[in-house]
Amino acid sequence: MDCDNLTTSPNNKEKKEIFLYNKKIKNNTNYNIWLAFPQIYSFGMSSLGFVSIFQSIDETFDDVYIERVFTDSKTNLKNINEIDLIAFSVSFELDFLCIFKIMEKYKLPFKASERDENSPLIFAGGPVVSANPCAFEKFFDFMLIGDGEDMNVKIVEFLKENKDLTKKEALQKLSTFEGVYVPNVSEKVNKVTSKLDKCVYSGILSEGSFFANTFIIELIRGCGNRCGFCLASYLNLPVRYIDYNQIVETIDLGLKYTNKIAFLGALIAAHPKFDEICDYIYQKSNEIENLELSVSSLRLDSLNPKIVQTLVKLGQKHVTVAIEAGSNRLRRVINKNLNEDDILNGVKIAIENGLKGMKFYTMIGLPTETWDDIYELVNLAKKIKNLDKTFDVTFSFSTFVPKAHTPFEFCQREETKSLEKKYEYIKREFHKLGVKARCSSVKWDDVQTLISKADNSFDDYFIQVYKKGGNLGAFKSCFKECLEEKTGKSFNDFITSNPNYDDVLPWDFVKINHPVKDEKMFLVKECKRLLSIN
Repeated sequence: MDCDNLTTSPNNKEKKEIFLYNKKIKNNTNYNIWLAFPQIYSFGMSSLGFVSIFQSIDETFDDVYIERVFTDSKTNLKNINEIDLIAFSVSFELDFLCIFKIMEKYKLPFKASERDENSPLIFAGGPVVSANPCAFEKFFDFMLIGDGEDMNVKIVEFLKENKDLTKKEALQKLSTFEGVYVPNVSEKVNKVTSKLDKCVYSGILSEGSFFANTFIIELIRGCGNRCGFCLASYLNLPVRYIDYNQIVETIDLGLKYTNKIAFLGALIAAHPKFDEICDYIYQKSNEIENLELSVSSLRLDSLNPKIVQTLVKLGQKHVTVAIEAGSNRLRRVINKNLNEDDILNGVKIAIENGLKGMKFYTMIGLPTETWDDIYELVNLAKKIKNLDKTFDVTFSFSTFVPKAHTPFEFCQREETKSLEKKYEYIKREFHKLGVKARCSSVKWDDVQTLISKADNSFDDYFIQVYKKGGNLGAFKSCFKECLEEKTGKSFNDFITSNPNYDDVLPWDFVKINHPVKDEKMFLVKECKRLLSIN
């Protein structure tokens, strides 16, 4: 193992880090950045997007200082008054609580309008703000909509070369950049889409990461199946596959530093060269002792003996698959073209080729779902368990949350009590079967729904929630205080309401690059089509 670039994290001095690129010592910099991840270090360092953006900026500029900041950062090498730019990576709706925590720590006003010229510019990117920037727009000077690999570098280049501009002048010019949304300036914004002509990989290995010392490689971005509820599928249009030669070269790079490799992508097995990639890393396991491979979620109809044997040989005992719904009918409604025979055949292949268990991602409360679909889900779990009683079967449940820019943004979320009743039934029946059922919190999924649907009038509400502890009670009580009169709805009514097809939605000004000119009409037609399926 090459340890020439071994160092320690300034924020977590006990955590060893290995830089896979030429980490420069920058004594003289004229522009200083904090790249902030609103979670603890171990989570942030497991985020491929966060780590790769840090690397791209750090590698590109000799005169730009960049430092990582997390909620558990204890010390920083630069003081806040030396920082020109703070960039937040926002992956989940509830991240805003931790964004406020970081801002409060450094005595930064939450609202952009309350920060003066002496404050750093603060912007955000990531899937949450790309989908619905309106919810958090009053907290940031600008937002990056879409892929960040190339645009973050362009933004930094512009800002460091134009430090003499006022904030207002800089933001006015930034509003002309593709993918940049400046509140109160931009009228429309087109999502920026990277070409992905090279591999995105984790350029820093950390023993303190949630995936300790694991080299992560992105194989594919997007998903061509387009399930009606899936933000990742629509937000990452068009689907892009990384070149095979780039992938194997990147695998070789990672194996110089670690024996742990992970493949990332919404649907990695859809890569046209996935079998060849498996062959390549299978052969590598003959050269490298204790080589380990892990993969993100797979489709059951993509499993074949070669894939499973590769995973087993490289140390994986369990795989995760997404079936989403328990009945063939409901899977057709959500555009999950996966029937029961596909599911059972995939499980058989897994068992016959050495896997010890499988976790199934499933959703409750999907549009048009009935109790018959729930009963079929239980029957499906029984059939899976009966294939091999020793096979470890786990179902991981979440509840349907309408997401912006998906066909199901027009669909209603089911009532809390109704969803909880379904969970109670599933847990009881799965216990009888000897199948593990891990269920999300319905009430926290309610909160996720609220944030997903919020517009730019929710700023004071979010601040009040944070000040009152950010718990479930705060979300409900503050809604009554701040929003009930404004919206004309109670907390529960807001959660379960759904827009009409012709309503103007807060995020409609964001263009995602659907394959049709009228994106809104496309989503309306697709929603109607899916909901009409019997």
